[in-house]
Formats: sequence, C-alpha cells, structure tokens
Amino acid sequence: MIAPGLAGVEDQLWLWLVAMIRPGAAFLAAPVFGTQAVPVQLRLILSLALGMAALNSVAFDMPAGGIATFAGIILVAGEVLAGLAIGFALQIGYSAAFVAGEVISNAMGLGFSSMMDPASGQSTPVVGTFLSVLATFLLLAMDGHLMLIGLIVKSYEAIPPGAMMANNAIYGLVLFGGTLFGVGLTIALPVGFALILIQVVMAMLARSAPSLNLFSVGLPAALICGLVLLAMAAPVMSDAIMGALRLGLDQAQFLAEGR
Repeated sequence: MIAPGLAGVEDQLWLWLVAMIRPGAAFLAAPVFGTQAVPVQLRLILSLALGMAALNSVAFDMPAGGIATFAGIILVAGEVLAGLAIGFALQIGYSAAFVAGEVISNAMGLGFSSMMDPASGQSTPVVGTFLSVLATFLLLAMDGHLMLIGLIVKSYEAIPPGAMMANNAIYGLVLFGGTLFGVGLTIALPVGFALILIQVVMAMLARSAPSLNLFSVGLPAALICGLVLLAMAAPVMSDAIMGALRLGLDQAQFLAEGR
C-alpha cells in the first residue's frame, strides 16, 4: 500500500518527463546547447526547469492509460518532433559557417588540413572550425540562446502537448534547408572569389612559364593571400554569419507559431 503522502508521486514524475521532452529535443538539435562540452546533466536540468514553466502556462491532461499507450506514444512523438524542428532550424543557420569554411579551405589549398571542432566533435577544416567558433560567439552576443528559449516556451501556446505540427511547417523547414548552401556561399564570397582570381593568375603563369613549379609557388601564394583576406574580410563575414543566424531564428519562430 502506497503511503498517502506518496500517492501522487508517480503522476508527478510522468508529468516532469513529458515536460522535459520538447526542450530536451530542441537543446539536442540546437547549436551551443547540443555541443559535447555541455554536460548531459545540465541539459536535463535546463529542460526540466524550462518545460515545467512552459507546461504550467497551458492546459494539459495526461493520457488516460499513461505514456505506454497509443495516445501516449503520439504525445511523445509530437513533442520530440516539435523540439527537434525548432532546434534544427537554428542549427541550419549556424551550419552555414561550416559550408563557408569548406569553400574557403578548398580554395586556399587547406582541404587536407582538419582539426577537431569543439561544437560538433567531428573533424572539420581549420577555416570551418574558425568560422564555427566565430558563429558561436556571435550567437551568444546577439542573445540567440535566450531567443531560442523564448521560442520554445512560446511554442506551447501554438502547439500544445498532444498536438502535431502542421504539414506546411515541416515543409517550410525542408525548404529552408535548401538555403543553407546559398547562405554559406554568401559568407565565403569575399574571400572565395578573390582566391579564385588568384588561382586564375597561377594558371596563366603556368601556361606562360611551363618550367615553373606551380605547387611550390601557387600553394604558398594562395595560403598567404587567404590568411590576409580572412583578416580583411572578417567584419563583412561576421555580418553575413549574423544574417544566417537571424534567418535560423526567424524560421524557428515560424515553427514555434505553428506556421
């Protein structure tokens, strides 16, 4: 027999579990929160605190048979889908810096050079890692992490627990994913276009002087010019990265509003 003071503990634990699903899924897919440097325990605590505050703002009733029923599975699936969509929208805007880093690294001749990225934990080109760290600083400077938390709380009003996201919202997220490469090329344009001109000049030199060792001249020239151009174009590229992050936040807002 359960003691009277512990009669509602199981129901409360299930309620906490449901409250953690959407914020936890969003933090898992979003940048900064989903990095390996953030402990899982911290993400769980943030998800519980945020989920309980958001769940108290809407009317919610647990399925009659509990979570281990068809209605409970649909509830969990809807919460996971909503959280992943909101976090992934911001991740798409954040990943534009990786695309720009790939383009610039290949143009500089550093496509073979890679290092461990602190955000994803994967091996990425050195320029991509630099732009990733820059994007992280810019996201924190523009309070993007706080905006994401606000959008997660706001999503409970348009998509209450138990409701599924609209098909047009998911379709809009898929279309937004196509802009990733375009935005990434826009970020890399100031440096990438100049490096392409340098490659054209090296090709002209190779044709005019066949005896010239192109690898011993072209690679150092492209590398030095690339580093100088990165230093010169850093302010312009920072503005482009912030624009990509704003696009990701705008798309996350559309999803949070159920549009």
